[in-house]
Amino acid sequence: MIYTEENIEAFNEQARLKFPENKKFFDRLKNKKIKKLDEAFHPVHEEVFDEVDCLKCGNCCKTTSPIFTDIDIDRIAKHLRIRPAQLVKEHLHLDSDHDYVLNVTPCTFLGSDNYCSIYDVRPKACREYPHTDRKNIAGILPLTLENTKVCPAVFEIVEQLKKAGLGNKGGIVE
Repeated sequence: MIYTEENIEAFNEQARLKFPENKKFFDRLKNKKIKKLDEAFHPVHEEVFDEVDCLKCGNCCKTTSPIFTDIDIDRIAKHLRIRPAQLVKEHLHLDSDHDYVLNVTPCTFLGSDNYCSIYDVRPKACREYPHTDRKNIAGILPLTLENTKVCPAVFEIVEQLKKAGLGNKGGIVE
């Protein structure tokens, strides 16, 4: 199912209900140290994102904050023609991990049409989200598991990998 603003609540409920199952799946992936995990994730990522239009959803921008690095802050401030300190003062705070994150959700820079007003200079975390095409995905399995609760595309990627038998005896890439 392709999720949009109109049916995102159905996704949120489905993701919540499937989270324990997904956690077990990720535990199996981690415990078995499955080789070539990237080779399993990347083609499914491409397939799912051929069907997904993030602008019809925007759940990530509406519910979470990316981490803003110093480089991101400098680039965005320059784009907005303000000082980095002003960007931080008006829009960001340090979280418990001492990372800069947004003060509010939805994202300050998200328009009502789900377009990002700073798209060309957006934070690195936004450019790389949801990270399912990243090299060494084994290193970010906890993040990917958390993203199944935020991003319908990640949820769908994981569902497809489970159906394909990834992590099961005799399944793909064991």
